[in-house]
Amino acid sequence: MLRLLVDIMARKPRLLSRQEQISRKLSWLLRHGAVAEGLHLHDGGYAKLSEVLSNRNLKSLHVTLEEVEQVVAENNKQRFSLLRNGGEIDKWLIRANQGHSINIGTEGLLEPVTEENLPQTAVHGTTNQAWVKIEESGGLKPMGRNHVHFATGLPEGFGEGNGDEAPVISGMRMSSTVLIFLDVAKALEQGLKLWRSENGVILTEGNEEGLVPLSLFARVEHRKKGKITAD
Repeated sequence: MLRLLVDIMARKPRLLSRQEQISRKLSWLLRHGAVAEGLHLHDGGYAKLSEVLSNRNLKSLHVTLEEVEQVVAENNKQRFSLLRNGGEIDKWLIRANQGHSINIGTEGLLEPVTEENLPQTAVHGTTNQAWVKIEESGGLKPMGRNHVHFATGLPEGFGEGNGDEAPVISGMRMSSTVLIFLDVAKALEQGLKLWRSENGVILTEGNEEGLVPLSLFARVEHRKKGKITAD
């Protein structure tokens, strides 16, 4: 036990790469901090790229246009969209595709899910500890964001090994140990508004109480020792 504690204390936190630092700054600014930073968001949650680059959060890192383009293109969760309107950077726009806590127009940002375009799968990943609270509260809540997020599937090999080694997928943390599958058709029948973001994540504000109730869960699966077991 003593050796384990010494090993844990000796571990150094992983240093973020340059791309990760820029991605985190962009995510915070475009999802949560735009209003506080005086950054104007246009229709669909877009901001002028020139204003984003001149914001103190990006300016402190001396972020270049080329670096932003690289982050947008190579982000494995496709967090951002970039509109190149002509050759002048003053006309370029950037947005976060989902995950906002600030108020933006959902209709301009997201595609509505209907009976004609139902996803085959909508799954929310969480932890065992959080699952206890979800059961106690009667369902899923946005938890400080505008929407509850659902991925449209599990990447190949997700049930093998631990979450940190699994492939990345938009809409779910790879450390998830509990998988909540939504009955999408039933959710629509009961009046829930469902949306699809540009990077394919299914989003909902929940019912009038801001809740996705337990009754809309098709099934719940638990990951243990590299295996997935259903309740």
